[in-house]
Amino acid sequence: LKFTYDNMKVSNKMKPEAEWVKEKVEEQNKKEAGKGDAFAKAWVENRANVYEPKFEELFNKEAGENLQGDRTKSSAKYTLIVHTTRTEQGYNIGISKAPASIDFEFIIVETANPSVIKSKGVLLNVPGSSFAGADFDVASRLKECYAKSGKTMGKKLGKACKSK
Repeated sequence: LKFTYDNMKVSNKMKPEAEWVKEKVEEQNKKEAGKGDAFAKAWVENRANVYEPKFEELFNKEAGENLQGDRTKSSAKYTLIVHTTRTEQGYNIGISKAPASIDFEFIIVETANPSVIKSKGVLLNVPGSSFAGADFDVASRLKECYAKSGKTMGKKLGKACKSK
């Protein structure tokens, strides 16, 4: 498994990620010094610490024993590239909420020669929110998007490997 975020757009306004993060940092730092900087740091760190492990966990749970994804394994014959193309963070303010949603592109390549593409696909508007409604922070909503996409791709690819 390899995760990429190149040229990702953020929000329904489809802003380039760097521009969107810069605006959020300035906005939050005006309200409270350092808050925006902490947001920007967490925005990036949550990828490797929260989202990617959740995708991997559910991908492997659904894929079965014929197929396993591993973010640290570089000796596999094939690599599944999980490319996040758009992220909408959603919100939850208690009396009103909207789920997060993410668009993904999936590319299966030969690990030794990544220019050899074996398959491509997309999942659009993958929703993310907590069933119990306790998803007040962005990370918990986005984590659910990665969980759902991992589960979906694990099922699809696991089934394809069984049929061969």
